[in-house]
Amino acid sequence: MPRQIELRIDVSNALQLGEAAHVAVAVVLPDEVPEQPVVCFAKPAGGYSRGYYTCELPGPAKGAQAHFHASRGWIFVGMDNLGSGDSSQHAPDLLNFDNCTAAAAAAEQEILLRLANGVLAPDLPPVLQPVVIGIGQATGGSLAVIQQARYRSYDGVALLGFSAVHNHPATAPGEPPVVTPWFSRGLTPDRPGGVLNSTALSLLNPETVQQSAWAALAWSFHYDDVPADVVEQDLMHYEGIVMRGRQEDPGEPGPWNSFTTPHEVARYTLTPGAVAPEAASITVPVLAAMGERDMIVDPLGEARAFRSASSFDLFVCPRMGHMHNFAGTRALFWERIHRFGEWCAAAKAAGL
Repeated sequence: MPRQIELRIDVSNALQLGEAAHVAVAVVLPDEVPEQPVVCFAKPAGGYSRGYYTCELPGPAKGAQAHFHASRGWIFVGMDNLGSGDSSQHAPDLLNFDNCTAAAAAAEQEILLRLANGVLAPDLPPVLQPVVIGIGQATGGSLAVIQQARYRSYDGVALLGFSAVHNHPATAPGEPPVVTPWFSRGLTPDRPGGVLNSTALSLLNPETVQQSAWAALAWSFHYDDVPADVVEQDLMHYEGIVMRGRQEDPGEPGPWNSFTTPHEVARYTLTPGAVAPEAASITVPVLAAMGERDMIVDPLGEARAFRSASSFDLFVCPRMGHMHNFAGTRALFWERIHRFGEWCAAAKAAGL
């Protein structure tokens, strides 16, 4: 049975915010580390925590993703993004791509250093020159793209339910499309041009927008075989985020949720091309994996974003919504990610 170690990694020196900062991680270890070790760092979506990967989520299937990979020999590290879960909280304007990726890169380097020196866990021998995989779901995918472009952290990157071209909530057949704000990375929303599609937004009825957006989330986040009470339990965390923003007590989040988010990162998730320059610079293998109902507007066009990648793979998992780890086909999804990790190991061994 894989064992799990909870850590708080100090990243204050990497950020220089004038205040302490740390990243919370859960390291799930295999019973035995193979000769060619793989270390996988996993970033969750906005509004979710490392528990999305390390907990067995409710739904029509069984198992936790971290345990699936660790039982096959991986060292799996579930991470709370800066400003989320048990990681340190900061002013919303500080939770941007610069600070969130710097914090994650510093925390990951510290974990790799502890692994190399054999001090991360008792009875764990030194783990030298591992294959390092970065995976990210939704907002976590955008962070993985930016981090790889800036720090070259990974030997392969898997983007889960995130498009480097255009993300948008899917709607059920016959339902009106959802209109979401598109934000400029160079301007704050209150400045002219800060919201790029302000004209389209101004034509909408706010009440209708809220109703259609909620229906789209419920339909696109979870496939039909996920029980309604599980869907409601998962989506309730959005109300918790709103309540916390109003300085109301939302109670405790679920073990896979977070009532706080990396604010400045999360708001760009639905802006077309928000991370396109960074995606184009990635040179390692890339896997774009998503559910049958997901946020990716043009799955077959996704390869265009990764023009420098040494390889590109696409996987659309059947009977799955955007929140993959609740789905009845979750194990098939995890298997595809694991095979991608094996490919990255083979490519690294070949010097590619």
